[in-house]
This record gives sequence, C-alpha cells and structure tokens, in this order.
Amino acid sequence: MATVTNLKFEHYHAPYTFGVQETTPRLSWTLINVPSGFQQRGYEVELSQEGPGSRHTSPATARQTSGLSTLVPWPFDKPLQSQQRISVRVRVWDEDNTLSAWSEPARLEVGLLERADWACDRITSPWAPNASGPVPEHLYRKEFLVGKAVASARLYITAEGVYEAEINGQRIGDYFLAPGWTAYGGRLQYQTYDVAFALSQGANCLGVRVAEGWFCGRIGFEGGHRNIWGQHPSLMAQLEITYSDGQVERVCTDGNWTVTNGPIRLAEIYDGEKYDGTMEVPFGSSTKTSALADIPSPWKPVLVLPPLLDSVKLTAGFGEPVRRVETIQPVEKIVSPTGKIIVDFGQNLVGYLRLKKILGPRGHKVTLSHAEVLENGELGTRPLRICKATDEYTLKGAAEGEIYEPRFTFHGFRYAQIDDWPGELDLDSIEAVVCHTDMKSAGSFQCSDPLLNQLYKNVCWGMRGNFLSVPTDCPQRDERLGWTGDLALFAPTAVLVYDCFNMLKNWLIDVEHDQGVLGGVPPMVSPNATLPDPVWCRRIPCAIWHDVTILAPWALYQETGDLSILAQQYNSMLEWMKVLPRNKSGATHLWDTSVFQLGDWLDPAAPPDQPWKSATDSKMVANMFLINSLGLMSQIALLLSQPADHAHFTRETTLARAEFHAEYVTPNGRIASDTQAAYALAISLGILHPAQRPRAGARLAELACKNAFRIATGFAATPFVCDALAATGHLQVAYAMLLERGCPSWLYPVTVGATTVWERWDSMLPDGTINPGEMTSFNHYAFGAVAKFLYERVAGLQRLEPGWVRCRVQPAVGADFTSAAQEHVTPRGTVACEWRTERVGENGEGTEVMELSVTVPFATTVEVVMPTVEGERRETVEGPGRWSFQTRFRRDYEWPVLPLKAKS
Repeated sequence: MATVTNLKFEHYHAPYTFGVQETTPRLSWTLINVPSGFQQRGYEVELSQEGPGSRHTSPATARQTSGLSTLVPWPFDKPLQSQQRISVRVRVWDEDNTLSAWSEPARLEVGLLERADWACDRITSPWAPNASGPVPEHLYRKEFLVGKAVASARLYITAEGVYEAEINGQRIGDYFLAPGWTAYGGRLQYQTYDVAFALSQGANCLGVRVAEGWFCGRIGFEGGHRNIWGQHPSLMAQLEITYSDGQVERVCTDGNWTVTNGPIRLAEIYDGEKYDGTMEVPFGSSTKTSALADIPSPWKPVLVLPPLLDSVKLTAGFGEPVRRVETIQPVEKIVSPTGKIIVDFGQNLVGYLRLKKILGPRGHKVTLSHAEVLENGELGTRPLRICKATDEYTLKGAAEGEIYEPRFTFHGFRYAQIDDWPGELDLDSIEAVVCHTDMKSAGSFQCSDPLLNQLYKNVCWGMRGNFLSVPTDCPQRDERLGWTGDLALFAPTAVLVYDCFNMLKNWLIDVEHDQGVLGGVPPMVSPNATLPDPVWCRRIPCAIWHDVTILAPWALYQETGDLSILAQQYNSMLEWMKVLPRNKSGATHLWDTSVFQLGDWLDPAAPPDQPWKSATDSKMVANMFLINSLGLMSQIALLLSQPADHAHFTRETTLARAEFHAEYVTPNGRIASDTQAAYALAISLGILHPAQRPRAGARLAELACKNAFRIATGFAATPFVCDALAATGHLQVAYAMLLERGCPSWLYPVTVGATTVWERWDSMLPDGTINPGEMTSFNHYAFGAVAKFLYERVAGLQRLEPGWVRCRVQPAVGADFTSAAQEHVTPRGTVACEWRTERVGENGEGTEVMELSVTVPFATTVEVVMPTVEGERRETVEGPGRWSFQTRFRRDYEWPVLPLKAKS
C-alpha cells in the first residue's frame, strides 16, 4: 500500500506553521512507495486539538471519495479560531478500499486573527518623538512573576522597526530583521514564539531591543529618505502564559515598561551598524538588578502611543522569515596596495561579518567595510553610491576576548576590509553569515559544461541575496528595493529555483496596497519607498514593471496550479488594465505614445549613464507586453469563471494585436526595430501570426550570428532570446549565444570570477575596472532568467500543465553537451531527469548512444522525447518510479556555429 508523506497546510513548510493567519487551510500530501496500478480513490483526515485544555478531546474525522491530493479543501465545517492548536493526519484508500497507514501528523497553530485579540499598547521611548536623525536602538524591559507551573507560553510581538527579544537573557527565536518589511501603511506583520522554555518560577524579565530598520531609517534610491512610514520605532508585545491549572496570564506592553538607549548607536540598512561595547546595559533582560543597586538606573518609563490605525492590518503574513542560513569561512587574506587588510570570502553574498576572539583595550574601535569587488587591488566602493556599508565595533576590553555580529543591518559583499584589528588578524576570527528569506530549494541543475554549472550557481546565489523579506533589485547599494519589473521578468525562473510562493504571495499583497495609494497605478517599487518623491517613478505608468500584477501571480499559478493566487490578485490586475493609458485616437488599444517607457532596460549598447536608450523601440516593447498581459487576462478570467471579463479581454487582445501589426510588423514578419530583442519578444510573447514566426526566427538567428553570438538584449528580452531561437528551429545558434564567453554574454562574468549575476553585462570591464555608469551592481538576478532555458532545453524538463500534472522530458541535444541532470520539487513530489551520451563507431565517429533516466512522482504524466537517427522517439510514462531509456542518434548539425563574418 502507498505511503502518505509530506503532509502540509497550504504552501507552508515546517516549522513555519506556528502562529499563522489561516482558518480553513487546504491540505496537500504526496504518495510514495506506490504499487503498480494504484489509484487513490479517497482520503480520510483526522483532526486533533492540541495544547492546554485539549488533551482529552476526541479527534474529529472527515472522509471524502476523491483522487485529489494537492490543495485539498479544509474538510471540516468549523473554521479554526485565534490561538487554536491542531494536528492533522491523513490516510488514503484505493480501488479495493484498502487503507494506507496514517501519515505522520502535521501541526498548525493559529495566530491572533482579530485586532480585539491584542491587549497590549504600542510603546516607544519618551525621547523618540523629538529625535531628528538616526537614533540608537531602544532597549525595553518588563519584570514579572511566574507563580506556578507553566503549561505553555506564547509571545506575540511586532515592531515598527526591527526587533530582537530575550527572556531572562535567552534569545527568543532566530529570525533576522523581524518583523520583516511590509507596506506599513497597510500591514504590520507580527511573529509568534513558543517561550515556555525560557520561563522559570519566580521573577522573570522580558527584554526587547528595537531599531529603526526599514520603517523609519533611511531607505530609497538617490539617497533615500528617513521616516517614510513613521517618525520613530515602536514596540507591541503580548506574552500569554497558560499555567497547568488552566489559568491564563498576560504580560503586555503598557506604561509600566521601561526603556533606555542600547549599545547599538547606529543601525542603518545602508550605512551599517555601530556598536559600542562600553555602553552595554547590564542585565537588560535579566532580573539580577540587585548588583546594580549603587548605579543610577538608565531605565525610564516608556511613552504609550495611540493604537495603530484601524486601516493597518496586524497580520502574521505568509512569507517565511529572514534567517541566518549558513556561515562561510574566508578563503584569503589580502594586503592591498595601500596596506589595507582585505578578507576574501570567495563568494558574493548577503549578510554580515561575525567576529570572534577579539582581544584589545577598552574603547578600541574595529571598522568593517564591505564591497562586492576589488578595483586596482582596493575595495571597490563606488557602486555603493550614498551607502557606507560600514560596521564599527568598540571593544569593552574583556580579558577573555569578545564576539561581535551586527543585529540590524546587512550588506552585499564578497570582500571585507578590516581596519584597526588589535594585533594580527587570524582568519579563524572572522566568518560571513549568509542571510535571506528561508525559502526551500526547489531545483538543481548540472551539465557537462563547468562554466554553465557555475552560471547556475550564480543565479541561485543572486536570488538568495535578493530575496530578503521582499524581492529586491540589489542587496548592496543605496537601493535594495522591491522593484516590480525585475520580479515580473524573473518570476517564471524564480519558481523553478526556490519555493518562493509564500514570499511572493505576501509581497503581492503589498503591491496591491501601494497600487491603491497610487490611484490604481502599480508601484515601481514595493513597499513604496518612493512615496515622498515627486518623481516619475511614483505615478507614471510603465509597461513590464507594472505588469507584475499579472506576470508574477501567473508564474505562481503555473508552478503550483493554485487558482487562489490569481483570485487574490485579480482586482489588482483589473485595476491596472483599467488605468493603463491608451491612445485617444488611432491605435486606441495600444499604449499612449506620450508615456515614457523604460523598454528593454540595460541593453548592452545603451550608454552607461542612459540605460533606457535601447536599440529597440521602447514603446513597441511596451505594446508587446500589453498584448501579452491582455492575453493572460483572458485566460485568467476564464479560469476564475468570469465570462464577461474573458470575452472583453479576448476582444481587446485581438484588437491590440491587429493595431500592433499595422504599426510595427510587415506581412512577412520583419519588425520595425530590427533587433534581437524585438524578434525574441515577438516570438515568445505570441505577437506574430504562425506564418510569420519562421521569418522572424531566421532573422533573429541572423542577427545573433552577425553579432558573433554576443548578447544584445536588456532586461525585457533577455529571458526570451535563447528560447525564441530554439522554438523557431535555431537551437545551435541559441547554444552558441549561451556558451559565448566574450563581453557581453552570460559566461563573460563567469570567466572573470563572478559568483552572482550582474546588473550590467559589463559591470566589470575586461580591463578589470568597474563600469563607469552610476548604476552598477554585481548582484542582480534579472539576467539570471536564463536558468529557465537551462532547465527546459539543456536538461530538457518542461512543465506542460499548471502544477506539473503533466510535464515533458526532451533533452535538446546540441553544442558539445554530453550530459545534463536536473531535479525539481513539484506539488506531487520530485521529478528528475538525467542524460548522458557516448560516441560509438570507429574512431569515435558516427552515431551516439544516449542513456536517459526519468524519475516520476505519483499522479504525474511525463512525456519522454528522445532523439533518434531517423528523428525522434516519444513515450509516455504515467506510473511513479525511476524509468530508464536508451536511444541511438546522430549529431547532424554544424558545431561550432560560425558567425556570419567568419562564414563569408
């Protein structure tokens, strides 16, 4: 009998089912060890109450005849309530009514669902309202008594700012920069912690340190602004203790708390952290105050603030928290030409430095500066712009040595300059701590080309570094914003690399909030840190960037088959389509020609200081994405059973495409902008008629060959160019572009040591100097969208239906690839493929043999397509397990492909 495993609620992964915002969570599970011919005929769900007072409650059960195993509707009539704790088990039966064993239980605890569940006040320091600039962290404390045995304890806590909590000197939780970054005008996230372990009978103390973070620290590009969402930090905390006798006691933030400034004198997202060990406050979260009897107390009564506005939702949110995920040891200590000590970690990463074994006199200051690259042997800090990215630690003079790591800042760096280290710096005294949203890996890729393997690693590291609470553009300079255009283009790749459903679902709620503030026009960045700026990016509509309202939910739906994400964002999509400005005359279904467009942003031919000046008509690009969005809206309306909308958007798509053709396309498929970007987009976005595609594909291949296979696309078209070539019969040209090493290309950065994807194709010039453009980052994920092509063509794994109900394995044999392998975690389990080839025949010439293996999860159909000497061979695999195939084929193509000038 099959085994039920991986039971989960919604899209949550353990342990992040604690204090969630769910009342009727859907269930999903996978089946393994499935015997041949097995079909799930039905399932039974057992619901048990957990926690104090519910130990003797009989489980409830629900049975349903259904083959469904993903996103199964909550089978019980009564929704879950605030603070309810449950566990669920599932078993299934087959056609013979044979029951499987029960799954392992999955546990879930509901958070505080209503504002009325909160009994605490919002507090701050009495001096905070008068502060004019960056302020030190606030330390809050509250002593309380625990008089009897504790059955359970929960801390519900949030801050306008960022916080860390302690009880009796023990750190609570391991989240970084909690509560995370949201559109604070609409939502403030809170966290729930199990804190029973930290309590003891008698006197206890709850202490919380709070810094400005994104809420009121400096944020935004071109220097940014302070106090965008508020003038100062604040704290809300509610500790609920349930005793063994059933009594519940609350310890809430109120006027009885005290506050003081802490040793973190500066905590800025951009400028870094300054920690003064000589100003540490003894026993900040301890009850050992008797030792301080002769010292004047620094603790002052807090200021109680008015409650949060009713329009601000207190929510657990949906995304995973940011965490310290791993540590990386340095690989080299460098002495720069000017005598500076620089440590190389061998990897461009996002996080901070942890210092250990610091021995020095009290008051001595160690300074840590961060950068992604070296230039002329020194730290390359110019790309940071108005961002110091510097941490300072002032020693307290402990004889046993000291440890320091920042709490409330992060940096994007590979290299760190260590100034004024006391004595000789031992590399064992320093390590890098990697931080990002704790997403679960969803895929892996490798092939016979080591440079492509490194490129894939670079894509993964770039995504990790930029998926920190929100999907940012870059993690190092004075920006780090949730740019909508970057995510709109990268989302189809992102879902293949990491399970980012919950994180992006959470962020899209804020996108819609900011869209409402801007009168229906989606924000360029969300949370909208540009609000104080009367600049173009605040209100002016822009294709691609604002199409994120449609493109990102669509990518999440395609990956999971979950219609709820389309339903959640449907009003946002409709509002964008409603306010998108069209021409008043002429081509009235296309974009208003007076609106400025970013177009194929960062075309490599654009001037360094004018990245919007692409060789491709930006307004033509905007209209291509408009047609694509209208077509998606037609499909989405149909999926959501909105027939009137479906008919409307179907008609709009047809009319917009006709007007586009009249304006930009010849009958034979030539396009007004005769560029790689124009043809790649026209082919991939379905702009052309079927008869025009061959001509467009041939012209795209011709342009690629004329350019010696160097890339000639920017943000808009890069995700599509290789696949457009492959889809129109020019696979070897696509591979020639993919494997090109000259600048600009995907592999050029790899050949010069890049460990993440760059913002510009030539962020580092071939002479080793940094691109002179004012906007240059060495960690931007947008151009990493090529990883989707690696999956779908090189490895050959393609999703054919939403949620991976049906997929295809079709290795696109080409170039000199001899092997590739890929795994991907789908809603039904892991699907994988691996292939390798070996030449047969005399002197290694003639045909080749391909060995192909495919791993198929239950309830998944895989079409297997393999090359043969005569053409191709197709098979369909429906049963779970590992399947092996062998085929003989011939590489009947020219390799290497030669550029046109070489051919002539």
